[in-house]
Amino acid sequence: MKKILVINGPNLNRLGLREPDVYGQRTLIDLETLVVDYGLGRSCEVTCKQSNHEGEIIDWIHESDAFSGIVLNPGAFTHYSYAIRDAIASVQVPVIEVHISNVHARESFRHHSVTAPVSSGQIVGLGFGGYKLAIDALLAKGEDGWNESNN
Repeated sequence: MKKILVINGPNLNRLGLREPDVYGQRTLIDLETLVVDYGLGRSCEVTCKQSNHEGEIIDWIHESDAFSGIVLNPGAFTHYSYAIRDAIASVQVPVIEVHISNVHARESFRHHSVTAPVSSGQIVGLGFGGYKLAIDALLAKGEDGWNESNN
C-alpha cells in the first residue's frame, strides 16, 4: 500500500475560523478526515501533520523516505521559506504544493512561491479538492508516464 504524507503549515489549524470567506467554514479536522478517507478509497494510507513551526515542517520533509509522496500546503512559508525550499530539494520524495485559495488572485505578495520550483507540481484555488487531486497525481506517478523530468 502506498503512503502519502500531507503536511499543512502555519495557520491552517485555524481553518473554519480564519477568513471563512476565503477558506470556507470547514476545519482542519474536516480536511484531514477527507484526505484520509479519500486515500483509503484508493488503497493508500494518508498521514496528516500540521505545524506553525518551520523547523518541524523541515524535519517531517527530511523524514519522509517511507512515503511515496508529500502533499504540502506551506501556508505563508510558501513565499519566503528558503529553508523549506531546500528541504524539499534535499529529498527524493515527490512533493505537490497545494493551496486552498487561488493565491494568484489575492495580495501580490502571495503570487510568488519559493517552494514551487523544487516541487513536482502546484495546485491552487480548488479548495479541499486540491488535496484529492494531489493525492491522485502522486498515486499516478510512474503509471502514466509522469515523472520528475516532466517538470
